[in-house]
Order: sequence, then structure tokens, then C-alpha cells
Amino acid sequence: MIDSATVRRVGANEAAACVEALADVLIDCVEGGASVSFMLPISRDTALRFWRDVAEGVARGERALLIAEDRDGSIIGTVQLITAQPENQPHRADVAKMLVHRKARRHGVGHALMTELDRIAREEKKSVLVLDTVTGGDAERLYQRAGWQRVGSVPNYALMPDGEFCATTFYCKQL
Repeated sequence: MIDSATVRRVGANEAAACVEALADVLIDCVEGGASVSFMLPISRDTALRFWRDVAEGVARGERALLIAEDRDGSIIGTVQLITAQPENQPHRADVAKMLVHRKARRHGVGHALMTELDRIAREEKKSVLVLDTVTGGDAERLYQRAGWQRVGSVPNYALMPDGEFCATTFYCKQL
């Protein structure tokens, strides 16, 4: 059981150092059925390559990486704020890869990540946030409770890790 979690932004060097632990969270989520761009079976190499690319994006200043840690310092969740946007959208950011390890779900970790994400977005002078999630999934409740507005849904937008089609719902938030 997770009694408390600490959420914080990590810089480029620390992001690179967290790749192994972040890969563990990603693999757990995909193996648990989360549609987060990866298919089963997900290899460790695939997960590590993804997080190395994320760390490089952090180093280039294209995204903010937040992690949630339990009391012993283990990473149990993460979310990204993608700040690199087209020239006509300097005020906007995308939210990506909101992941909470199955052992840490329903303990406020997702809420804590999203609260800190809002703070970081404001710090980065972002006033419009956009994200997408599986229609009907647990994350929808989290986003709605955090003040996100449902924009619409696209049937058969993506695949679940097992290959089944799923609809995707898009959300936005004005800060």
C-alpha cells in the first residue's frame, strides 16, 4: 500500500538516470492493459528506448518530466508536459504518458501528478492543455475530477495492448 507519494519535476541528468525505473512503470501499465502507444508483449528494450528518447527531449527543453515516488524513493508514477509546440501555439502544451504503477493506483498518485503538472504548466506560461485517453477508462474520472473538459471522442482511434480497437476521448483544460 502507498501511504504517500512525492511528486517532482526532474531535469535532464536525473531523467536519464531514471530510465530503468520509468521502464518498469511503463511495462507494468502496458501489461495491465493500458493503451499508451505500446503493444503486448512490450520488451524491456522498447521501454528503455522510449524513456531514453524522453530524457533527450527533457535535455532539449521540449518537455517537462514529472515523477511520483513512494516513501522509499521508488518511482510509482509519471506524466509529461510537452511544451515544444508550433510557433502559433506558444501558450499550449500536450499532456502525455500519465502512468501510475498498478500497485499505487487509487491512492491519489494520479491526482498528485496532475496537480503538480498544472503548477508546472503555469510556470512554463502555458494556458491551454490538451490530452487524450481511452474512452471509458479509469483515467477519465481522474481528469474530470481535476477540472478537464471533455472535447469529444473518436471511435477506433487506437489499439489496446492486446490488439483490440478502442475509442479515444480528447480533453482540454484552460489554466
